[in-house]
Amino acid sequence: MPDQTKPATDRPVKHPPDLPGCTKKLGPPIVEIESVVKKFGDFTAVDGVSLDIFEGEFLCLLGGSGCGKTTLLRMMAGFEQPTSGRLLIDGKDMAGVPPYERPVNMMFQSYALFPHMTVEQNIAFGLRQDGMPRAARAKRVAEMLALVELERFALRKPHQLSGGQRQRVALARALAKHPRVLLLDEPLSALDKKLRERTQLDLVNIQERTGITFVVVTHDQEEAMTMADRVAIMDQGWIVQIDAPQAMYEYPNTRFVAEFFGDVNMFEGVLEEDEPDHVRIRSDELPVPIFVGHGISGREGATVWAALRPEKLTLSSEPPNQPHNWAEGVVKDIVYLGSTSTYIVELTSGKRVRSTIANHARDVEWTITWEDRVFVSWTARSPVVVTS
Repeated sequence: MPDQTKPATDRPVKHPPDLPGCTKKLGPPIVEIESVVKKFGDFTAVDGVSLDIFEGEFLCLLGGSGCGKTTLLRMMAGFEQPTSGRLLIDGKDMAGVPPYERPVNMMFQSYALFPHMTVEQNIAFGLRQDGMPRAARAKRVAEMLALVELERFALRKPHQLSGGQRQRVALARALAKHPRVLLLDEPLSALDKKLRERTQLDLVNIQERTGITFVVVTHDQEEAMTMADRVAIMDQGWIVQIDAPQAMYEYPNTRFVAEFFGDVNMFEGVLEEDEPDHVRIRSDELPVPIFVGHGISGREGATVWAALRPEKLTLSSEPPNQPHNWAEGVVKDIVYLGSTSTYIVELTSGKRVRSTIANHARDVEWTITWEDRVFVSWTARSPVVVTS
């Protein structure tokens, strides 16, 4: 007779990822998404996504419009139900569980504050709906006001606040019920650039202080890099790569990821030599081979792409003393961005590349300027080779 105490299916133990440079201690999976599909008629918005989100994690779902990231977030919140697959929160299958019974809260892009209520009334709304006693409710509201540094604005109404202050009210209201998971849909899109940058750090600090798992949907790669422990890039309804921001930037696994996540120069070529300690690629876009200081276990003769970030390209008026990893061209444009300058160089093959150089000195000396003939070069450690 079978053991009646044993679960019907043995679930493997899942360990938090080892994230480079992250000192945060993550717990076991709090959200488990298993082969989830979501269709709207004939359109597949989410296509077989599997993803574990760990307790205490700050995860960003990143992608362009229509990639499925908001649909996935809405399924976690309970506003949409999967067509197939399973979604578990705290080990419980959420099939048929309405939003108000899930241990999550969602902060909407529009903030959705009640215009006739004060700041403290907006924050207290969900607590009042749950029947929390008045004294406990007042204490929780005071804690949330202090957390988002809005104590002085408690009696103001939303129209009397700046965009950043309204954003913090919405955040305080979402956190007031102490959800296990906080879902944020494009939370910073309505803010100006400087306020957005400051609020990104505020969100990170608040997440670390509360220990609540944050899942943020964004289309802004810099926002994802600033805030996230891990970034999941979505395209056409599925996750193409999930990794720590640094690993995602330095080691993209496809051309799509390399081009979407930061600026990149992409050279198409043929894999001529692949040894354990190096790779040699011939590209019609360059006068010499591309040499990479490690093997990739590829098929010789296959078409591959070498991805080079602009900051890894060196500019010089003199030809480099190396048999590979360089090209000659003409400076066609210079973009001055304060801390950096980006040089657009047209190579003799006609391909245009970008080289970004830090402006260390206050007085910029334009040693290289428009229409100058220059050489671009890079080290063997700089390229990342992708096969698709």
